[in-house]
Amino acid sequence: MNLVAQLVQTAAETTEHHGNVALETLPFGLIAAGVFALLGLVALSYRNVANRHDRKAQAWAAEHGHEGHGAGHGH
Repeated sequence: MNLVAQLVQTAAETTEHHGNVALETLPFGLIAAGVFALLGLVALSYRNVANRHDRKAQAWAAEHGHEGHGAGHGH
């Protein structure tokens, strides 16, 4: 028997596979889903932030005029 066939046979004999591969990798998927959900909540917390300070933005616009960079909103 040649060397490659012998190595393949040895690897096949020593490799034991137990259980379901999908169930073995399930924790990785759950961790990834949790991380993405957490990041989604962080991104959602920044929703509508510019409108929280509308009074300040209007005061700045009145003081500096409408030219510039968009009344302090970073536009």
